[in-house]
Amino acid sequence: MIFKEFTYLDNNSTTPIEPRVLEAMLPFLKDNFANSSSTHYFGQTINESVNQARKQIADFINAESKELIFTSGATEAINIAIKGVAESYFSKGKHIITVSTEHKAVLDTCKDLERKGFEVTYLPVQKNGLIDLTELEQAIRLDTILVSAMYVNNETGVIQPIKEISSIAHEKGALFMTDATQAVGKIGINVSELGIDLLCFTGHKMYAPKGIGALYVRNKIKLTPQTHGGGHEQGVRSGTLNVPGIIALAKACEIASQEMEQNQKTISDLRNELENELLKLPNTSLNCDSAKRIYNTANICFKGQDANVLIGRMKNIAASNGSACSSAVVEPSHVLKAMGFSDDDAFSSLRFSLGKYNTLEDIEIVVNKIKELTQPNFKYA
Repeated sequence: MIFKEFTYLDNNSTTPIEPRVLEAMLPFLKDNFANSSSTHYFGQTINESVNQARKQIADFINAESKELIFTSGATEAINIAIKGVAESYFSKGKHIITVSTEHKAVLDTCKDLERKGFEVTYLPVQKNGLIDLTELEQAIRLDTILVSAMYVNNETGVIQPIKEISSIAHEKGALFMTDATQAVGKIGINVSELGIDLLCFTGHKMYAPKGIGALYVRNKIKLTPQTHGGGHEQGVRSGTLNVPGIIALAKACEIASQEMEQNQKTISDLRNELENELLKLPNTSLNCDSAKRIYNTANICFKGQDANVLIGRMKNIAASNGSACSSAVVEPSHVLKAMGFSDDDAFSSLRFSLGKYNTLEDIEIVVNKIKELTQPNFKYA
């Protein structure tokens, strides 16, 4: 198994499938294969399983079943949400607010809307990666229809003050959306208490397979469909449902609800050990406020080093120099740049994202390898 040949610290990119998740979905890849939209008994039996899974996933974020739309992943959910709001509420206004450190799925969708006549404000962030709430208040206008802020940043782990942001948006009459891809499954989320109108997430960040995600849409919010052909998912997202993926996502939510507290303790202890050791090295620094971030992520600058070279030299270690979704583009991290880092420091930074399968041995392997590669007398072959 290739996975076992690697020391894997890139869980923000994707996670392995949990064995119990795989076990739950396998029957729906083999014998229980019927289309859940079919009217015959076989299809309706599968539809009952989908409905049960939908309720389980909705309960996980304290939503109602009818508020959940299944998608192929977070990127599709983000596109449906932002474009759907833009087209449904343009009569009120064409102004959208988001944050400069958002995932490219949000930023590129907003850029597309700008080409279609919408105006987008990209809020700056402070050195710690957090937005200034006063700047948000000042940016909202009468024609602002949507505020979108990522819950947990995929590169730095920074957690934005979601409840405060949603309150400001609602006070000004705007909807609030959050890309919660890196939050769901790691921390408890109550969409009602947080005042979230739209929330996007995906299965493969929480030990379910790739190809399944969900969009939470608060009751009475209208979205213009972006995909047509069958009127599935309350007409918002047409297409045959990925039943095995839905079953898998429900199982992943069930397991996360049972293990979240223990995972947080175990993973944070390992992450802290990793940071403590690496930050002892000369010319290293943590790239965000250590108190306001998710417990599994460490983004560290190795000043004067080339992160791509380090990754290439760590043959059996999986880490990242930014978002996997933009890894084909050789540019400094837009997240670190927005936080005020120079190009050189951004290119010198590595992201380590831990998961529940990591061990202390993994940390020791990574620390020893980086010490070897960054010590002054080490010569690259």
